[in-house]
Amino acid sequence: MSLSLKSMNVVTVFTEDLAGTRSFYEEVLGLRVLGENENEHGPSVVFELGNVMINLAHVSAGADFGAPGLVAGRGAGVRVVLPAAVDDVDTACAELARLGVPLVDGPVDRPWGIRTASFSDPAGHIWEIAADLD
Repeated sequence: MSLSLKSMNVVTVFTEDLAGTRSFYEEVLGLRVLGENENEHGPSVVFELGNVMINLAHVSAGADFGAPGLVAGRGAGVRVVLPAAVDDVDTACAELARLGVPLVDGPVDRPWGIRTASFSDPAGHIWEIAADLD
């Protein structure tokens, strides 16, 4: 029997600095806030990105999502890669540079037919932007 996953509609990512990362998601990425939550484990903010929601949660909320595992610290290495489609990678990279966001990788043409570049948000999560090669 196959697991038969159908889709993904929410991704939860953690940050030590919710206010700073929230500001980055709103001001740099241009994402719209759908809602906010505060519970005994910590605050979170939900953003809309196309048909996917990004639940940006304070690391103190990790027990709600990852138990019994622990949320890895920022210095522990890559915790997630968040791929997102753009119309033009080079134009997006120019905008990131204008906003003072350094690239981690790229832009580079990949052998599987896409052009990609990567950057990190203030919490250390890697974002990969991609567009089909013409």
